[in-house]
This record gives sequence, C-alpha cells and structure tokens, in this order.
Amino acid sequence: MTALRGIPERVLAADLTEGTVTLSVPEALYPIEALYAASLAFIDEYWVFVEVPEAGKYAVVLARKDGVSAEKDLEVMAGRFANELLSAAFREKLTEQNKATLEVVTFQAMTGAAGPPSLDELDDFDFSEDPFEDPLGIAESWEEKYGKKGAEKGSQEEAQEEAQEETQEETPEEKP
Repeated sequence: MTALRGIPERVLAADLTEGTVTLSVPEALYPIEALYAASLAFIDEYWVFVEVPEAGKYAVVLARKDGVSAEKDLEVMAGRFANELLSAAFREKLTEQNKATLEVVTFQAMTGAAGPPSLDELDDFDFSEDPFEDPLGIAESWEEKYGKKGAEKGSQEEAQEEAQEETQEETPEEKP
C-alpha cells in the first residue's frame, strides 16, 4: 500500500498492483447511512467493499470495474468518493435536523390527498362559529354581486352600474 499525493496512509492508501484504493472512514464523523449513500453513487463504475477493521472505523475499498489502475485514476476515484461521502453526510445531517418539518409536510400532503371530508365528518363539524370577515368581497358569489341570469333587464343594468361605481371608488384617481 502506498500513500497518494501526500495524503496520510492512515486515511487513504492505494495498491497499484491490485488497482484498489482503501479509505479509512471514522464512524464518529460519518454515519453509516452516509457511507451507504456514497457507496451507492459509485456502484456503476466501481466495485465497493465496506469493512469494519476495528471498532469505530470503516474501511472502504474501491476498485474500478474496467480494471484501470493508474495512480492518477486511483487518486481521482478516491477524491470523488471522499467528496460524495462528505456530501452524503451533510444531506444526512440536514435530514436529521429537519425531520419534524418533513414529517409535518408529508402528513399534510397525505391527508390532503385523502379527499374531501365524509358526511359523518361534516355532521361532527361545528358550524356555529362566526363567519369570517371578507372586506374585499372575494367570497361573495357573482350572482349576489351582479344579479342572477334571467332577472329583469332593469335590475341587471342597475347591478352593472353599481359594479362600475364600486370599481371607480376602489381605484385611486391619478394626480397630474
């Protein structure tokens, strides 16, 4: 085993004859889930072996599937894996920190997907609360605001005139 580009052999060692790189991964810094995630990202191009040589440490052995074992390729392979491991550990930490938020959002999405309430649920609902305030008249239906279809022609014209007056009152006049 030889060290690569000044990286201590206790962290990273390469075997040029076998075409493998061995990374020593401290369990205290990287959760096993992050190690699995990083390994999964590499299984298309590399053979990935995870071992536990001693308590508190993982050893990850990487070998290219195509058999290329030049020193430069081994350095690139080790560097890519180390970066992916760091990224996976950070994603794991973020997921852990935001677990409650993720659970709430997922729960709301799932309950919203359940559909409208059943008749039994509506029977249990308390409709005695005061109606909500609607200062902009958004909740008012078109018929209530402008009149029903088929109503007398005079009442429709009156409703249209009222709507125009309301619109003029709501929009401020431009000043020169």
